[in-house]
Amino acid sequence: MKIILHDLGEAYNEQFREKCGAVICADGKYAPCQGCFGCWTKHPAECRMKDKLRQVCRVLGQADELVIITKNLYGGYSAPVKSVLDRAIGASTPFSTYRNREMHHTLRYGKHDLWQVIVYGDITEAEKDAFRYLADRNRINHGFARCDVRFIQNESEWEAAL
Repeated sequence: MKIILHDLGEAYNEQFREKCGAVICADGKYAPCQGCFGCWTKHPAECRMKDKLRQVCRVLGQADELVIITKNLYGGYSAPVKSVLDRAIGASTPFSTYRNREMHHTLRYGKHDLWQVIVYGDITEAEKDAFRYLADRNRINHGFARCDVRFIQNESEWEAAL
């Protein structure tokens, strides 16, 4: 299943639904991760906070392809997108394993195919390098086989990058 996580606003949700199985709009209308680790231990893959991201671990954990559309923030994800990714920690378990000779958390939902990031807004070459590195490390941590990072000038160009 292809999932799109974006910070473009709810007006884009219908357009995205035509292209994927699920849409997560990072609109900031949810609590940030509290770091309680309940989604790891007490209620696996379910956040204790009762808001629209309560099941985000399960949704993102079942993605074959995850497409993240985000505004550049100094070579990283926008704050609303980062908050959603923080809340998805329960897609892994608190146990560790080696993957590619590195220590990572074991995956609750197994491996996935494509971690794609589409970045819009002004961005320097150094920020592009930082974003590529960040996205690749996130890909490994979340168990995705491939990573693709694309840069566009403004949010209206997302369809050509998809």
